[in-house]
Amino acid sequence: MNLQACETRPVVDTAEREAPSPRLLRGVAIGVGSLIGIVLAFVVIRVVSDWPSILDGSMPDDDFAERYVEHPWRGYLHIAPGVVYLLGAPLQLSRRFRTRHYDVHRRLGRVLVGCALVSGVFALLFGIPFAWGGTAESLASGVFGTWFLACLLLAFRAIRRDNVPQHRRWMIRAFAVAVGIGTIRIWVGIFEGVEQGMSGGTTPAAPDHTMFGVAFWLAFTMHVAIGEWWLRRTPALDG
Repeated sequence: MNLQACETRPVVDTAEREAPSPRLLRGVAIGVGSLIGIVLAFVVIRVVSDWPSILDGSMPDDDFAERYVEHPWRGYLHIAPGVVYLLGAPLQLSRRFRTRHYDVHRRLGRVLVGCALVSGVFALLFGIPFAWGGTAESLASGVFGTWFLACLLLAFRAIRRDNVPQHRRWMIRAFAVAVGIGTIRIWVGIFEGVEQGMSGGTTPAAPDHTMFGVAFWLAFTMHVAIGEWWLRRTPALDG
């Protein structure tokens, strides 16, 4: 055995070796920011489309909007706290923010988990019975909505036990699913583009019911997988 080689070999800390590169972090930040931007854009569209009808008691011509107008409490108790959670969660997942403002991180975390739980419960109460994408959307809402709530509750249990690594893992899983809402819209846009291209622009410029449900499964499955990949990519990080 070459003892000299063993003595001079640099020792690399496990956490440092597993830490993602700045380039990867920038890519993830840009991707997450873009998806949140997509969600916010569609929330604005929903508000502009729905609330005139909600306030004057009329029914919109858009059949997609009908469920939001008929059931505004269920729809917007899913949307409003969900937006709060999506805007605050990236800050909570930032190591720099947590280490510099730990007390704020803890207080904000309570608010965001509460918002996420309300949003997740109403995702089930609204998304399952009033799914525009049919059975496929109902099933996806049930499966991934339940997974989202389970991740939040397990993250809360972990931090109550001072198990920060497990808390981090479950919160990342929850956020990965939540931000998948933006990817659903990307898939819907892809499906619409393909349909328009195949028909020569003769079909209505609106999402297909079946493909809308398929988009839910594709997006959420992708995001669960991406969340697990990220956790495997950074297993030694403890916060």
